[in-house]
Amino acid sequence: MSRLVPSDPPAPDRDPDDATPDLSVGVGPHPLPWPEDARLDPELLADGDRRNVIDQYRYWRLEAIVADLDTRRHHFAVAIENWQHDANIGTIVRTANAFAAREVIIVGRKRWNRRGAMVTDRYQHLRHLPTAIELADYAAAEGYTVIGIDNTPGSEPIERADLPLRALFLFGQEGPGLTAEAHELAGRTYSIAQYGSTRSINAGVAAGIAMHAWIRQHADSR
Repeated sequence: MSRLVPSDPPAPDRDPDDATPDLSVGVGPHPLPWPEDARLDPELLADGDRRNVIDQYRYWRLEAIVADLDTRRHHFAVAIENWQHDANIGTIVRTANAFAAREVIIVGRKRWNRRGAMVTDRYQHLRHLPTAIELADYAAAEGYTVIGIDNTPGSEPIERADLPLRALFLFGQEGPGLTAEAHELAGRTYSIAQYGSTRSINAGVAAGIAMHAWIRQHADSR
């Protein structure tokens, strides 16, 4: 059974380890009179908006930003296995937000390392599924084509792939990669070309490359 991951308690929209706001980021208090716009947050108008958001969303309420993003999210989604509290998950969520992914699905343990997300998880739809079997059922119900990303024997190069519009990119943990269950679930598995001495690349980096490959094929140019 799928479950939406609950939001963390309200906190500043910045790195949680940074105890003071960076006054070089964002804007200060809005001059009076304030605009009449239901999307705007009175507290942000009064105190300034130092969040890591694009200028279009300055002073907007969190709920208003999410609602606007929902009008233009892309059709692809991302799933990441979470068995070892992988620090890459936060990076993947942050990148999914940057590319306006439809959703991010955490498979396995419900708690995940949010550090790398830099609170972008507030703007991104997140879902938790305990097992790969439940992910398979959910993907079928939503019309996703599950695509594994892993540099394993038999993987096809993503550089030459025609990616489906409703792709669900599935990533494994840093180190072991996709589990056997995840490999079985994926209709196809794609690899990312490498030319150096290391045998693999960071899972967060691999996710960004895969998402951008989809963007190049399907996203509107802006």
